[in-house]
This record gives sequence, structure tokens and C-alpha cells, in this order.
Amino acid sequence: MSARTQELTAELDLRIQSKLPRVGTTIFTVMSALASELNAVNLGQGFPDFSCDPRLVDAVDAAMRAGFNQYPPMTGVALLREAVVAKIRASYGHAYSVDSEITITAGATQAILTAVLALVHPGDEVIVLEPVYDSYVPAILLAGGIPVPVAMRAAGAGGARFCVDWDEVRSAVTARTRVIMVNSPHNPTGMVFSATDLSQLAAIAETHNLIVISDEVYEHMVYDGLSHQSVACHEGLAARSVLISSFGKTFHVTGWKVGYVAAPAVLSTEFRRVHQFNVFTVNTPMQHGLASYLSDPTPYLTLAAFYQRKRDLFLEGIKRTRFVVEPTAGTYFQLASYAGIEGPGASLNEVDFCRWLVREVGVAAIPVSAFYDLPRESRLIRFCFAKQDSTLQRALERLSSL
Repeated sequence: MSARTQELTAELDLRIQSKLPRVGTTIFTVMSALASELNAVNLGQGFPDFSCDPRLVDAVDAAMRAGFNQYPPMTGVALLREAVVAKIRASYGHAYSVDSEITITAGATQAILTAVLALVHPGDEVIVLEPVYDSYVPAILLAGGIPVPVAMRAAGAGGARFCVDWDEVRSAVTARTRVIMVNSPHNPTGMVFSATDLSQLAAIAETHNLIVISDEVYEHMVYDGLSHQSVACHEGLAARSVLISSFGKTFHVTGWKVGYVAAPAVLSTEFRRVHQFNVFTVNTPMQHGLASYLSDPTPYLTLAAFYQRKRDLFLEGIKRTRFVVEPTAGTYFQLASYAGIEGPGASLNEVDFCRWLVREVGVAAIPVSAFYDLPRESRLIRFCFAKQDSTLQRALERLSSL
């Protein structure tokens, strides 16, 4: 780099005021890169290492060959929006309008950002439940909002079971509160809302006239006889909520980045005003392929049993280690406490323990402290069990030394 280029770069640097000055490379990217570098088993980042149903690939291929390769409508392909409406009605009993209340998105992360940008104004307060997925707070900050974290209550063996303290949520509401962001099944804790939780959320939202942004991407991964309590199950919540879900999570195609938003027309109108200038629209042949694939509900209706078997396989193995676990109720993540582990890594904080684990044991995990605005140490880490059985067995063999 020439001296003049360095001078110009320095001048430019002085003019830049970062909108996210505290944000660096995410811990997910860091741990995945380290796992790749060290040839470790990656149970950190949340994506499957197995293929999707070949019928889904065939459906997308057929759509491409049929000529569905140009821009679709901004709101999404009508056939897919119709399939989403039918799926939600069958699953949760609420009937959304195909034309005015369903929008296809470029994955759930885009949906979250777009919803926040559309509905949060500078100075608005947004309540989030910690530990909180890492995209929520940056989205709020980009909208000029003020994130208000409310810590979930930890209990159970090793503090690895979480629940929402709704009295704490009520106490956090002020005259400036505009939105509550919730996530059930919850990443990273695996907590699943009960019907009582939904009623508590509804009471707070209705009392204070709040909007709810509900991240439900793991809706079909709920275990041990529990059922997913969607905001679409509750008439009062459905009328004031933005429901977000993901085909990528449900159908093992996270790289496709296709999701959807269901919301009443008044909220969908604002969402679409931002969406059209954000991504405008979403991959056409994949929308047609997904619409065709959704005609058979079996893949998502059997997903809970598929992942519960993997969860149980992982739990059986992890119990042979010194990790302490509480079986996750939902998602494809399992928390584990390393508080009872002795040896070189025992005294490390969560980030350093995860670095030690991938370097010395050959397994990548994610520190739960990364899901807090102000990191707090609970000695909990998150494993992803959305992996082939052979991958899980290989990881468990390595973890058995602990």
C-alpha cells in the first residue's frame, strides 16, 4: 500500500462512525473456523451435516426446468404463501390471509432485521430475553432502538434449564416500550413456552399495547410429548404479532435461506415496505419447490421424533462424561454444564473453555455467555446435535475423556 493510499485510508477512517462498534466476528464463525482448522468435530454452529430429502431437491430442479427462474412477486410466490397459510391453519388453528398477511423472506435473520427496522423507531425500547440470539440486539441498534435485556431464570442440574420470569418482564415495561422479542423453542437454552407462558405474554402485550416479534424457527422440534405454543394459537397474540419461521431449519436446507413472516395486515404492510428495499424478493425456483414439497405434511410432522432420537443418543453418551445436562425440551441444541469437570480446562471461562475443548479434545461447542449483552459466566456451553449419528458418536468418543 502506497503512502498516499495509507493517508487517504486514515482520513476515511476518521470520518466513519460505526453503527455497531461493539460487534465483531460472531463466535459461531470463530468456532467453526477453528474446528475446520483443527479437524475437530463441529457441534458448534447450528446446521445439519446430512442431506435434505431428495424429493425436495427434485422439486426445485423441476421448478428450474419449468422456467421459474425470473423475479417472483415481492411478497412471495402465491403457491408457497397458500401452502404456508394451510400449514399454520392445520398446526395452530389461525387463518392468515394469503394476499395481505404472509411474506416469504430470505431466511429468518432477514425477517428479524426487517421486522425490527419496520416497527422500531429511534428511542423505542425493545425487551429481549437473555440469553438472546445474537442477531436481535444488533437489529434493534440499527433501528435506533434501545434493547432492554431481561434475564431468564436458570434452574435444574448445573443451571442448565431456563424459564421466563414474567414478573421481571412486566417490571421492564416502560412508557417507551414498543416491542417484545421472544423465541420458542429457544436458542440456545432449548426452553419451550407452555400455554401459561403464552397467556402471560399476551397479558403483558395487551395491557401495554405492545407488538410481539416471535421467532419460531424451531417450531417442529419439540420433545417428550410437549407441543409448540405458537403466537398463532392465541387470538390476542396473533392480532399483534409478527410470526417468523424457517424452511431451512425445518427441511435441513439452512443454506437456502428461505423463511416466512405471518402477521396481521397492519403489521405486514409495514414489514413489506422495508422488505421490498431490503431483499425485494426471494429465490424463485426454491419457492416453487417448497410449495410443491409442502403438499405432504409428513416431513415436518415427523421432525420431532427424528430429532428426539438424536437428542437421546447424544444425552446417553454425554452422561458418561462429567458434563451435567438437563434434556433440552426443544430445538436441536443441548446445553451442558462443565462445572463438575476437573483438570486443565476446569477453571476457564466459557469462551476459553470452548477454545480449549476444540484444541485439546477436538470438539467444537458454543459458550452460552456469548448470548448475553454483558457476558455472565454460568459455565454452560451449547452443543448442536443436528448431525449424522456417526458424527455424534465421534464427538462423544472424544468427550468421554472428560
